[in-house]
Amino acid sequence: MRIPLRRIPHLYRTHLEDPRRELLFLSGASFFTTFMITRGITRLMYHGVGPIRSVKYKGLHIHHQVFGILMLVGSGHAWLHLASRRRRDDRGLLRATTLVYGVGSALTLDEIALWLNMEDVYWNSPGREIIDAGIIVTSLASIGAWGAPFFAALAREARHGAPATAQRPS
Repeated sequence: MRIPLRRIPHLYRTHLEDPRRELLFLSGASFFTTFMITRGITRLMYHGVGPIRSVKYKGLHIHHQVFGILMLVGSGHAWLHLASRRRRDDRGLLRATTLVYGVGSALTLDEIALWLNMEDVYWNSPGREIIDAGIIVTSLASIGAWGAPFFAALAREARHGAPATAQRPS
């Protein structure tokens, strides 16, 4: 059975109403999505497929971890500012900075081989697949753990075709 698309935002709000749970879920989801997209794009670039090419400035290759680090610094600074305000109407800003944090973390961790070797050994690093698999599994576990009430409600509603708001997270 299918869930009407209009129900998904309601289920999301109902089962991820705790701001901490929602932010951790959003961070994991944006991390996983960005990591998978980045893995796909870098593989295409490595094989010369598609229009996307490396970012260069005056002949210097700018690794995507640079953008990730800038995003981590920016989101951290924004969080410090938001924490000092302690206003309830900042939830939208917290969501946005959480998404930026997840994206920045993925862009940075995707180049962990560069961290460890301080040179561009991205494609010839032994064990790269194991590192990727560990990062993917960990991020999926995070999404599953923090999003469990939301996913359970989606599953109940898909199975029974009835609103799944009876059981709320504790």
